[in-house]
Amino acid sequence: MMIQPGATIAAVQAALPLDALENRILLCHATGLSRVQLITRAEQPLDEAQAAQLSELITRRLAGEPIAYIVGKREFFGLDFAVSEAVLIPRPDTELIVELALERLPAQGRLLDMGTGSGAIAVAVAHSRPDATVTALDVSEAALAIARQNAACNGARVRFLQSDWFQALAAGETFEVIASNPPYIAASDAHLSQGDLRFEPTGALTDFADGLSALRTIVDGSPAHLVPGGWLLLEHGYDQAAAVRALLDGAGYTEVQSWRDLAGIERVSGGRVGGGRVSK
Repeated sequence: MMIQPGATIAAVQAALPLDALENRILLCHATGLSRVQLITRAEQPLDEAQAAQLSELITRRLAGEPIAYIVGKREFFGLDFAVSEAVLIPRPDTELIVELALERLPAQGRLLDMGTGSGAIAVAVAHSRPDATVTALDVSEAALAIARQNAACNGARVRFLQSDWFQALAAGETFEVIASNPPYIAASDAHLSQGDLRFEPTGALTDFADGLSALRTIVDGSPAHLVPGGWLLLEHGYDQAAAVRALLDGAGYTEVQSWRDLAGIERVSGGRVGGGRVSK
């Protein structure tokens, strides 16, 4: 789609082919104006550079590219996160695991975020709880570069490690809470070739198996890195709660349960290792 220079902001906004929210986001990005300024400067014409940039942004979106990748950021837990094709786009569903982790993290507690991606879980926890010691790991150095940027921009103190799951952790290093949003989409799932998922890093979406292999690895390895009574919290697919609870039960976790997201879907499951109670 070609936007003509000289057209007013109001005229362009009315003619754009996306829904109103996406039109506004891309128009703000192309012009550098805020939402309020789009209203107060509605009769301001677009210059040649703005029109060209907006045309490119609209074309990319019409081709299916996610808005977050186009503008390079996404809001999560009240914070702005930089995103690129190296990381998953943070989603509102994942805010549930942050809330559960914060509820279970004691004062001066230690939290490990496994497979941090953009750093969404780790940065949100560290920003909310400056007293906590937060460690985040990911096998992808490109993802860690984004996560470090997000921690710095949001004033969050996080230790980042490049690690294939538990590999880089010191023997005997323990935490009160381990949280993870690992790859959990089965390799055969048709959703991988649909919508935004087509543009996101495949290795962060699927385990290239049955969707449970990364979850098994975390369930099996976490007891060695949790204090007695520590919590493991796992985000998973909409239909995996029963399977994840079975994994936790089979590995000897206690208080195994699932929590529902705002849509009523069992989105996070978890349990505690044996020993004293850490928190509720």
